[in-house]
Amino acid sequence: MPSRIKIEPHLSLQELEQGYRKAKQGIEKIHYQVIWLLAQGKRTSYVSHVTGYSLSWIYELVRSYNRSGAKMLGDQRQHNRGRKPLLDDQQLALLYQRLQSPPDDQGLWNGVKVAKWLTQLLDRTISPQRGWEYLKGLEYRLRCPRPNHQNSSCLEQNEWKNQLAEKKKRFNKNIPTRTFKCGLRMSIV
Repeated sequence: MPSRIKIEPHLSLQELEQGYRKAKQGIEKIHYQVIWLLAQGKRTSYVSHVTGYSLSWIYELVRSYNRSGAKMLGDQRQHNRGRKPLLDDQQLALLYQRLQSPPDDQGLWNGVKVAKWLTQLLDRTISPQRGWEYLKGLEYRLRCPRPNHQNSSCLEQNEWKNQLAEKKKRFNKNIPTRTFKCGLRMSIV
């Protein structure tokens, strides 16, 4: 028969019960319940069935509680610092400067070209998606006009715009407008 899990006496049974009853967050409440039940001598399989936690997670929770005490109970995700950024401030400034001049092929900057440049800078493979994210993060905009259609004619476009303006004036003349008499000259009495 396997031995029972040993719980370090950081908190008494009454303190564990109070922590369980007073916990406002669900994760913290279940963590207190797990430690409280195990401190009472309940079997791990019973605690797993009652709380819905797997045996491996219960063992991990007990290990962290035995190591650090009650401060490890509850949701600890807010203490995660997250991943270190790919570029520090100096490298980001270097990228910004590089984006001010055209790329080596004299085209336009895109995610693939930025990723290739970052790969050379960092000596590791950078995906094109990451290059695009840095372009958008630096609020980079394409600096070329929108291409014109092959069959478009500037002369025809200007004629059409002028005709449209004339039609609009004629159309607006035919719409009756009502003038309201109100303001200072209007008498209420």
